[in-house]
Amino acid sequence: MDRRKVIIIGAAGRDFHDFNVLFRDNPDFEVVAFTANQIPFISNRTYPKQLAGKLYPKGIPIFDESLLTKLIERHKVDVCIQAYSDLPYAEVMHKSSVANAAGADFWILAPSRTMIKSSKPAIAICAARTGSGKSQTTRYIARCLKSKGLRVVIIRHPMPYGVLKDEIVERYAKLKDLDRYKCTIEEREDYEPHIRNGFVLYSGVDYEKILRAAEKEADVILWDGGNNDAPFIKPDLLLMVIDPLRPEDELLYYPSESVTRIADVFLINKINSASKKNISLAVKDVKSRNTKAEIVYAESIVTPDNPRIMKGASALIIEDGPTITHGGMTFGAGSVAAKLYKVGKVVNAKQYAVGTIKDTFVKYPKLSEELPAMGYSPKQIRDMQTTINRADCDIVVSATPTNLRDVLNVNKPFVQVYYELKPKGPALDRIIDSFVKGIKR
Repeated sequence: MDRRKVIIIGAAGRDFHDFNVLFRDNPDFEVVAFTANQIPFISNRTYPKQLAGKLYPKGIPIFDESLLTKLIERHKVDVCIQAYSDLPYAEVMHKSSVANAAGADFWILAPSRTMIKSSKPAIAICAARTGSGKSQTTRYIARCLKSKGLRVVIIRHPMPYGVLKDEIVERYAKLKDLDRYKCTIEEREDYEPHIRNGFVLYSGVDYEKILRAAEKEADVILWDGGNNDAPFIKPDLLLMVIDPLRPEDELLYYPSESVTRIADVFLINKINSASKKNISLAVKDVKSRNTKAEIVYAESIVTPDNPRIMKGASALIIEDGPTITHGGMTFGAGSVAAKLYKVGKVVNAKQYAVGTIKDTFVKYPKLSEELPAMGYSPKQIRDMQTTINRADCDIVVSATPTNLRDVLNVNKPFVQVYYELKPKGPALDRIIDSFVKGIKR
């Protein structure tokens, strides 16, 4: 019987994971290509033979998703697998239509089919959308677990944007590891705060190997998710962060609703920034899909490291890149801090953009005043530095979780904005206490 030909549609993350778990050594299927979208500079690579397995001695090519129809027709593809997240429902079905019209079926895999079982207790932190507050929630829970004498190892959703054969298993314990693995700015945003807090973090491409390595030095595995994706590790406790600044998105974006239906706990974050109406909408949504999960609440507290220079100053604001690009937020923690600390004027970043940063503003036309922290290549990092240094302003206010002072040479005073979770009441701590009591040691 001929092997069914498959294309996996992704963004350098879940696509590789789904392949590793379900297709790598499966003689019933032939994966002829991956396609890439959402993240710049991740196409025109090869999924290497070191990861692809014995059925793919030459590896598997990765093409831009714009070529999907041609690829289906050229290879007579039977099935396209949807394997990336933070997509509005309409866009998912547009992709299905492209695949169907070209002659291929369109599959969406159940989250449970690709979850790997850990030998250690596992907590997963997921979210309704990019920028909801997963990582600050993970940081809070990691500290709680550590305070109870547990060894916590964090496994981060993948961001394999470099040379894939060198990123099979990555272990981060010191800040210099960020340079050793040649991390992009987005990777630094998600890894650096955990390292600064004293935790070991794993990421990479092959999550079976990653999990087994992490288990050797952990009492508890803590999954820090990406976008609004489901966890790769089967959790004993699944906590989903809901963002009431984007109410109803938990039911309108893929795969948010699937995660909503399987969550054990909903954490309604940013209640200090959202309206009561939007908070109520978010609660109504999650209850309409899952009545068993407990609901807890938290504030997201922003703290600048140099607030004295903010009042009255003109400022360029830098935000976490994914949050205000494909995450669709119209503002982030930098704007919140600018308002709280009475910045005089926010300059329009768009008018100073150059090169690949200018291209980003074209791709995401809703962007205007805020500058997304884009740094997926050395050139893009240089373009971002040039954009910042061209801006006519007094100060730079940066709310990306990584300290850009370590990456860029900026010609103006710099304010780093940090944001941390502040739970309302004892409910979240009680849930963590209950989880810890259930661990057999």
